Amino acid sequence: MNFLRPVVFAAVVVSSFALAESAGGVSWTAPKAWTASEARPMRAATYVVPAAKGETEAGECAVFFFGAGQGGGVDENVKRWVSQFDAGSKSSTKKDKVNGLEVTRVEVEGTYQSGGMAGPKVAKPGSKLLGAIVEGKGGTVFFKFTGSAKTVEAAKKDFDALVASLKG
Repeated sequence: MNFLRPVVFAAVVVSSFALAESAGGVSWTAPKAWTASEARPMRAATYVVPAAKGETEAGECAVFFFGAGQGGGVDENVKRWVSQFDAGSKSSTKKDKVNGLEVTRVEVEGTYQSGGMAGPKVAKPGSKLLGAIVEGKGGTVFFKFTGSAKTVEAAKKDFDALVASLKG
């Protein structure tokens, strides 16, 4: 049975590498520390982001792609994301170019009203959102990373690396 050991070892080595993902003609590399979650409606991917030390709840990075010309405009989505936080929350937006792709970055911090479009709203004070709206050849791809401010801040370098990995 010794012939099984190299196969098992090879599987462990291969599974430790980050895999590239894609939607709408845009590809990216998910951070190694993030875990791909089960498929969900309207999402190209969902990642569970480990909770920061001292936090009990993991963060989530949802990737949305609705199809060419679908999902609303960039400004409309920035406003919607900011509106998911209570008045008085801090927000910033900046436009960037990543590997030839137009990318709008969003950062919001304050009390997040979680629950999505259909679920009941739950106020989560001390939350943060990092977003990237990517204008790809096949349509717009939306990256929305939410969680406690501490968890999101701890994983900000990973999110920045994901955005830097974007290719069209």
